[in-house]
Amino acid sequence: MNIKVSEEFLKIIPNFAGCALIANVTNSEYNEDLWKEISLLSSNFREILTEDTIKLIPSILATREAYKKFGKAPSRYRPAAEALIRRVVKGDELYKINTLADLVNLASMFSGYSIGGFDLDKIQGDLVLGIGKNGEPYEGIGRGMLNIENLPVYRDNIGGVGTPTSDNERTKITLETTHFLLLVNGYDGNREGVQNCANHTELLIKKYCSATDIKFIEY
Repeated sequence: MNIKVSEEFLKIIPNFAGCALIANVTNSEYNEDLWKEISLLSSNFREILTEDTIKLIPSILATREAYKKFGKAPSRYRPAAEALIRRVVKGDELYKINTLADLVNLASMFSGYSIGGFDLDKIQGDLVLGIGKNGEPYEGIGRGMLNIENLPVYRDNIGGVGTPTSDNERTKITLETTHFLLLVNGYDGNREGVQNCANHTELLIKKYCSATDIKFIEY
C-alpha cells in the first residue's frame, strides 16, 4: 500500500507528519485487562484535566488549529481524541466495541493524536490524504451521513475512509478483521511523537490481539 499527502493538503499543513502501522491480528469481543488500562487512564484524566484544559493538550491543540485553517469549527466537529477524553472527564464510560477498536481508542486518548483504525481488506487501492469536498458522501461510524467539507480525509479508490472526527462505516474494524491498518496524524509536525504513538499501539496489538507481520510506513 502507498499513502500520499495531496498538494492541496500540504499547502495548508506543510509540516504534517503521518505514520501507518499494518499488521495481522486476531480480534476479540472483549478483553478485561485492556479495559483495566482504559479505566486507569480515564481515572487519571479525571484527576488532572477539565473540559476546558483538554483542548490545550499539544497534539489536540494542533489538530484543532488545523481544523480552523481548513475552515472547519473544531468545537462542532470535534477530533475523535478530544471527544473521547471529554467523555471520560465528564464521568461517562467509553463504549465497548471490540478489542481492536477499543485499543485504538486507548492509544488515541493516551497520545492525543487523531488516529484511524481500519480493516485493511476493506480498503481498495492506495490512500491519499486530502480535503473534503462540498456534498461528498461520507458515512461516519455510528453517526450516519457527515458533512466532511473542509475536513481532512483519507480516500481510497472508492471514496473517503477516515477523518479525524470519525472513520467510515465501510472500512470499520469488526470481529472478523484480520488485517489491521492504523493511521496516526500529526498536525503538530512532531514526527517523533507520531512514531511513539505508533510504537505504543504496536505494543497494545501484540499484547491484546496477537499481532504479527507488523510494518510501518512514514509519510
